[in-house]
Amino acid sequence: MPDAAGSLAELLAGNQRFVLDDAAHPNQDVHRRATLTGGQRPFALIFGCADSRVAAEIIFDQGLGDLFVVRTAGHAVDNAVLGSIEFGVDVLGIPLVIVLGHDSCGAVKATMEAHDSGTMPSGYLRTVVEMLSSSVINARRAGHGDINAIVAEHSVQVARELPERSSVIGRRVADGRLAIVSMEYALSDGAVQVLSSTIADPQVA
Repeated sequence: MPDAAGSLAELLAGNQRFVLDDAAHPNQDVHRRATLTGGQRPFALIFGCADSRVAAEIIFDQGLGDLFVVRTAGHAVDNAVLGSIEFGVDVLGIPLVIVLGHDSCGAVKATMEAHDSGTMPSGYLRTVVEMLSSSVINARRAGHGDINAIVAEHSVQVARELPERSSVIGRRVADGRLAIVSMEYALSDGAVQVLSSTIADPQVA
């Protein structure tokens, strides 16, 4: 398994192939499927939005067993998310966590609208809005009004909070066994942009 920098380089290279419409579609054949029956060793964990347009294995041009993917609307963090990420990094030994946001995020938009109107949505969507509220408030306090700037701030904030909220994640970051990188995905051209990173040189190619 590559280290965090090597894992990030592989993801960025795969995304570049996807953007250029030159995807290799690796590790998606019968042989790969058979080799994974005894276990998995994904090289990166992607914590992203549940949006149907942002499928991690596709936009990073990866295959079966390569990525451990956790997705919620607006990449909202709850205890199940933290437990899933802890499993990936502590049990599977994954060296890299990507917090992946995207432009025009519907969950962030719903949170912005709830704050503007003073009316919370019904059902469990209210829970998602509540979990995203601190990011929206902090982004607006910093002078951000555009939804995409707020999405970016939310991704950076989530990446910062993961090691603070989970002692398992925090210990692995502190001792150098885990890196956390936040990214934003552009729906128009399919490219990812690194927003923040605990790796010294995140723009490796």
